[in-house]
Amino acid sequence: MEIKEKNKLRDFHQAKWDEPIIFELNTEGERGILIPELEREIEKYVGDEISELPENMVRKKPPALPEISQMRVLKHYLRLSQQCLGADFNVDIGQGTCTMKYSPKINDVLASSPKVTKLHPFQDESTVQGALEIMYRLDMFLREISGLSRFSFQPGGGSSAIFAMASIMFAYFQSRGEAEERDEIITTIFSHPSDAAAAAVKGYKVITIYPDEAGLPEAEALRKAVSSRTAGLLITNPEDTGIFNPNIVEFTKVIHDIGGLCGYDQANANGILGITRAKEAGFDFCFFNLHKTFSSPHGCGGPATGALGVTDELVPFLPVPIVDFDDKKYFLNYDLTHTIGKVRGFFGVFPAILRAYSWIMSLGAEGLKEVAQVAVLSNNYILKKIKELKGSSVSFPMTERRIEQVRYSWEKLTKETGVTTEDVTNRMADFGFHLWSSHHPWIVPEPFTIEPTESYSKNELDEYMAGLEKIVEEAYKNPEKVKNSPYNSVVHKIDHSTLDDPKKWAITWRMYLKKHRKKS
Repeated sequence: MEIKEKNKLRDFHQAKWDEPIIFELNTEGERGILIPELEREIEKYVGDEISELPENMVRKKPPALPEISQMRVLKHYLRLSQQCLGADFNVDIGQGTCTMKYSPKINDVLASSPKVTKLHPFQDESTVQGALEIMYRLDMFLREISGLSRFSFQPGGGSSAIFAMASIMFAYFQSRGEAEERDEIITTIFSHPSDAAAAAVKGYKVITIYPDEAGLPEAEALRKAVSSRTAGLLITNPEDTGIFNPNIVEFTKVIHDIGGLCGYDQANANGILGITRAKEAGFDFCFFNLHKTFSSPHGCGGPATGALGVTDELVPFLPVPIVDFDDKKYFLNYDLTHTIGKVRGFFGVFPAILRAYSWIMSLGAEGLKEVAQVAVLSNNYILKKIKELKGSSVSFPMTERRIEQVRYSWEKLTKETGVTTEDVTNRMADFGFHLWSSHHPWIVPEPFTIEPTESYSKNELDEYMAGLEKIVEEAYKNPEKVKNSPYNSVVHKIDHSTLDDPKKWAITWRMYLKKHRKKS
């Protein structure tokens, strides 16, 4: 059979199951496993495990867990998995600012080994020397990649790492008697929103710098914003437009000249590995998302880690413990004079640390640099293709080349056809693609943000573009077809009203029942 053009859109129709949530599948008395009864000989030594607990910690009745057989549990979750799109199913480059990439399956094999999954944080250090060595070695790798002095893997993701940076800023100035006066943190509008949010949660007043015509934050606006009240700068570079600020050293110098600290949000590190470092840009600390740049699945689909690095001066403020080596053994070091304490339980997500370590080991220094080069090449290839689409435009067109992503706009398409960026997003699902629906902040009209990585081949990029080309053609010929999509996906139209109304939120089954009973 002759194979037709490689990049033609393939037929797609997603599986749809009218699947109840697992609590509604409950059948009283049904069991998936039978837990063995405690043997009398063992009970003599360990007790019944309940009578020694404080009375207020003992449940009055068993938890209301669903009673369901193992086979039905398996069917339930497999059906749900068939209703998902993901990096292992489809060309998932539309996850703008979130770096979806291929995670080598050997890394998942390593991370799912019983030697990893059965580790316990309370084990004696002598029994986890291998795990501690990997944490120590990854710390050393990231020091080289960033130029900074020490890393903590305790933060549970990028936002957690940004909050840790804001906490270190506060502790640093508190140690110098300046915490009350320095109550402002500066960021930019196209830095990740968590940079502003984490600072605000910490109690700082947030000052936001806006871009010039080229999409770069204005240096003069920064100079006007700094004062004796400035604690520091939290900034993404390249920003969430894919634009790299070539004047970043000038920015960090302005902050340092008034005694502030500079924090580098390197969630968007996919296009700069081995090319530019936090140290040379003048930063006092930075973080990498191990779950975006270094192999682990993105945080929404797997465990996350925001690896937080600092200069020598700020090492005493890191969360504890950090991993050290005394030439004989690896150990957990809690002895940091100004530590901010913990920002999450225990020492971090070890499977994510292991994946990152394996990924770096397999690539080496030259491989990491090639990752960045291919990501930038892929991004600029997509950029050229999208600029050729009728109805599309590029934010800040004066800046011709981008790093790892681009904030595009369908404003012209919307004016000419009535088809919005949300409509395009919905229609892409009909071809098995996922176009991220969040493009914070909504300053660019009708935005859509695409971030191709090193993972995708030219054929896959062309297949993705074929989807966008088809939708643009439909928008101008039959806009209602696009506006009424999706047709082949699990859900035809999504009602966002529940998401927009906190009164309707039900995070747990118990809360769902409570709100449901109120209605009935």
